[in-house]
Amino acid sequence: MSASMENGRTQFPFPYQPYIIQEKFMQALYSVLDQSKVGIFESPTGTGKSLSLICGALSWLTDFEERKKQEAAALLQEGESVLSSSVAESSTTSSSADPDWITDFVQKKAERDLVSKLKEDELKRKKREERLEMIRNNVQLKYAMKRKSCEEDEAFTLLQLSKEEQTEAPGDQDDEELIIAEYESDDESKSRSRFCADEEEDDEVVEEHVTKIYYCSRTHSQLAQFVHEVQKSPFSKDISLVTLGSRQNLCVNEEVRRLGSIQRINDRCMEMQKNKHEKQHHEEGVKRKRGPAKTVCPYNKASALQQMRDEVLGTVHDIEQLLKIGRESHSCPYYAARLAIPPAQLVVLPYQMVLHEATRRAAGIQLKGQVVIIDEAHNLSDTLSCIHSAELTGAQLCRAHSQLTQYADRFKARLKAKNLMYIKQILFVIEGLVRVLGGKVGQNPQSQTTQAGTEMLTINNFLFKAKIDNINLFKLQKYFEKSLISRKLVGFVEKYAGSGVSVHTQSGSNKENRRTEGLNRYLQTLQNNQSTAPVSSEDQQGSVEAEKVLSASPMMQVEGFFMSLTNSNTDGRVVLHRQGTLSESSVKFLLLNPAVHFAQVLKECRAVIIAGGTMQPVSDFKQELLFSAGVGEERITEFSCGHVIPPENILPIVLCSGPSGQELDFTFQNRDSPRMMDETGRILSNICNVVPGGVVCFFPSYEYSRRVVSHWEASGALTRLANKKKIFQEPKRANQVEQVLNEFTRCIQRCAQDSCGLTGALLFSVVGGKMSEGINFSDDLGRCVVMVGMPYPNIKSPELQEKMTYLDKHLPHSGGRSPGQALIENLCMKAVNQSIGRAIRHRGDYSSIVLCDRRYSRPATLSKLPTWIKDRTSTHASFGPAFAALRKFFLEKKQKRV
Repeated sequence: MSASMENGRTQFPFPYQPYIIQEKFMQALYSVLDQSKVGIFESPTGTGKSLSLICGALSWLTDFEERKKQEAAALLQEGESVLSSSVAESSTTSSSADPDWITDFVQKKAERDLVSKLKEDELKRKKREERLEMIRNNVQLKYAMKRKSCEEDEAFTLLQLSKEEQTEAPGDQDDEELIIAEYESDDESKSRSRFCADEEEDDEVVEEHVTKIYYCSRTHSQLAQFVHEVQKSPFSKDISLVTLGSRQNLCVNEEVRRLGSIQRINDRCMEMQKNKHEKQHHEEGVKRKRGPAKTVCPYNKASALQQMRDEVLGTVHDIEQLLKIGRESHSCPYYAARLAIPPAQLVVLPYQMVLHEATRRAAGIQLKGQVVIIDEAHNLSDTLSCIHSAELTGAQLCRAHSQLTQYADRFKARLKAKNLMYIKQILFVIEGLVRVLGGKVGQNPQSQTTQAGTEMLTINNFLFKAKIDNINLFKLQKYFEKSLISRKLVGFVEKYAGSGVSVHTQSGSNKENRRTEGLNRYLQTLQNNQSTAPVSSEDQQGSVEAEKVLSASPMMQVEGFFMSLTNSNTDGRVVLHRQGTLSESSVKFLLLNPAVHFAQVLKECRAVIIAGGTMQPVSDFKQELLFSAGVGEERITEFSCGHVIPPENILPIVLCSGPSGQELDFTFQNRDSPRMMDETGRILSNICNVVPGGVVCFFPSYEYSRRVVSHWEASGALTRLANKKKIFQEPKRANQVEQVLNEFTRCIQRCAQDSCGLTGALLFSVVGGKMSEGINFSDDLGRCVVMVGMPYPNIKSPELQEKMTYLDKHLPHSGGRSPGQALIENLCMKAVNQSIGRAIRHRGDYSSIVLCDRRYSRPATLSKLPTWIKDRTSTHASFGPAFAALRKFFLEKKQKRV
């Protein structure tokens, strides 16, 4: 073992002289990876966390590969010498006893096998390295593409099966692609081997996964930032990196891209895949089917994919660059990236693809013995719960039932008995779900009234209540997976109902859809609201978006919900929301124990790194996600570092009362009083007098923000604020965020250059909204962050109450508080930490943080702030001294700049 591995590393390649905290971060990271541990790493934004992660992890990977190479070479040498000496021995020794002779033979065979395996591995490794070298030297490679993914072959084989044994109905040849293949549920092994028979044809087909690091984060912009950091690092020339994303992010086929919704893009792509296989495998002379459904994607050609895969591995690219290459070389970035996973050393991908098992399997991600780094992991528990929760409305259930009934009626002569049996079971379960919501299938869900109320049930009780406890949901789930029924249904509805959901469907427009006129009319009744009032352009935009969502097959959501019901009874709950009408009522699966799904990742991986800017409070995080998943304390390493900014560059203040002496207590009972709202206005007005540039004010919710701003409009406080700083408000629509931010930035830059009477801009934002995460208010954009009240979650929410009850029952109590109470506190303070962390983004930055609520002064609450903020926080009982400290802070900064 090399010395650097034994003792950890002290020197790391870095693009510049690292801060001391970065060096400590990399050393701690290196040893966690080397000792196969689980690391919780906290490093505030602005301290170069991404570069520390990259340089620390890739240094370990380089050393690990080198060590593996040396160990293999030593083993090979040892094996060969043992073999040659044992050959010499056996020629002198007579093997009279039979068992000895057998033992001897077996032992020699094992040794020979080991030696040949080591030689083979070494050869493969050399081939890989040479190939990468050739790619990097831009040599044009002309490898024949022999890879066929098992998933694609399966689609083809299912199609073939339906062809062979089908009794054809006259005149319906055109519906071939909509028919489900014959299904054999209990013969998994046979069908599996048939699907993947040629997978082992030669060593080019199955590619071994090299040791790699999976880096995942929440958003695509965070992933792009990370890739840019890799490009700046000393490893950019030597590392094979691949960025994964959804089809929606990586598709370059404009015809498919313009479908908009992720569901429709996925379905269209899969359909084109299937068409490609038909084209490849079908005999000549088969009648060519009519219509656009037979299009094959021009970007999915074997040789072009292979070439793009090589280009992806040769140089580090982000998603934008992948799209550019894809368009130029006419190859699909989505499939090229998937082909590049096995030989890649660093795979960059969104949370969902690592944390959700089915998605992981579909993408070809193998975690066994690999390293996973989860960044921005402060909300990991919530993320896991969201990914594995599922919700269905009454309208979706009725649509799914109607579509599947119509499908079964139309094709019953051509479907095998086993298929019809499973379709009946699916319909039976959907009927049960609708019945439990108080409705009936086959009637308009909008006109069916239900008794309003919310009910929370365990999975088993829900199955009994819906009278579906006699159905084997595991077998149904397998059927969904193998038969692709949800996708077939999409094709069926699109073909026979003018996309199946359009408001403007004309029943008689298609001669073939006589049998589905009922479906057409029914879908229209779902869509057509009785009101005929004129709609604004924004509403029209909203209805277009709603239409896109509705156009996705509801059967996909039904499939997801069925899957969630296969969770263990204690790990989740089913929430029944009855809302007056069946169409608006919903049934929702709520995952209470995210550790069950995280346990798999922790078990398979060599090491897992959970990183974030603010990971406080860590104790509850460990309890809920790690201990509950069976990870022992000895396998966990914690690392937390301070900020790189000097102490005098930050001024955190807890404000207990306002300028007029009004105590600041934004509890649910007090916060709506005009006195509290007026006092908040006065605080902001004073702050705007002394703070240059941008002030960002966070409210606990959109609703409260709206009420306060309306009150200020009526009282004239808003006009007074607008005389000092231009006012901006966080938009509710995600696609308008960038525009508001750009205007906010331009306004501050203009005010800094010429004295336009204004001192900058004031932005009203919402905790947990679109601007409280992942957006930088650096330098003049955020010289002061104001937090109005404490953003506690809605304690009356049945989901939250159930989660609290679950934690109280399953986790130990600590510090005199129940785990449920701790959850409420932690959710609130995590949200606060995320919001106030927006302001300080680099070493030279400075900002003030004003926490407006006396409850922030409680020691238990203060202790949940990040250490680097908590250590510098001062609490002020009255407004005067706090305001004086604020004015002095900015005067000093102004003098320094002059």
